[in-house]
Amino acid sequence: MAALPVIAGLSGTVTNRQGPALTGNARGLLIVSAYEMLFFAAFLVLAWLFSRASKDDLLLRWRPGFWVLPLGALYSVAIRVLAVVAVVVCMGVVFAFRGGDSQKYVQDHRPKIEALVDLQALTNDPLYFWLSVIVVSLVVGGLREELWRSSFLAGLRSLWPRAFGSQGGGIAGAGVAALFFGVGHIPQGVLAVGLVTVVGFLLGVIMSLHRSIWPSVVAHGLFDATTMVMIAWMSQHMPSFQRMMGGQAG
Repeated sequence: MAALPVIAGLSGTVTNRQGPALTGNARGLLIVSAYEMLFFAAFLVLAWLFSRASKDDLLLRWRPGFWVLPLGALYSVAIRVLAVVAVVVCMGVVFAFRGGDSQKYVQDHRPKIEALVDLQALTNDPLYFWLSVIVVSLVVGGLREELWRSSFLAGLRSLWPRAFGSQGGGIAGAGVAALFFGVGHIPQGVLAVGLVTVVGFLLGVIMSLHRSIWPSVVAHGLFDATTMVMIAWMSQHMPSFQRMMGGQAG
């Protein structure tokens, strides 16, 4: 399970795939999403057959009851705010140390959104847009990736119970998982890897604090969904964003 995001990240750098990972049409997006879910399911079932992990091991219990959805929504907003702060800090560091070539550095190392999603299809094809917001964000992103995180943490607790069995150990495990999670986003650029690592750590902390994947699933899904909406909006209404994307937006 630990190898999955690493394999995904490295495969994106060594293959010569043309176009975004989610393709440029609704049919291709559905095919890619189905493939990603089935590929992950195969690894998950295989890992479970070897480990026989319980529902509690995988943090699958619905906690904390009614509060899962509102807490997940609030966590999503909090993560968004912290992500913006992280971006601002990173930009400040870049401009402080690189001076005149800061803009070029940011342009060269910005998150490669176009490596994931087709910006023109996202803004011009309503079906592609809603599939990206619902299927990709909530299911492929939110559910699949948090199941991966809970499996990863379960493995750490099983192999090194003293180090990762406590709540504090769970937070440390969230940091380890976040590093693997970040590597899986290498094709999207260096800054994306850093941002995703921070977001992944926060999601892992939420999961460890509640002993349940569901607040993290909701927070992750809403974070990704609102990101898709923001990208589509900026592609249509912000010329500076279109220029940064090299004319691929809009």
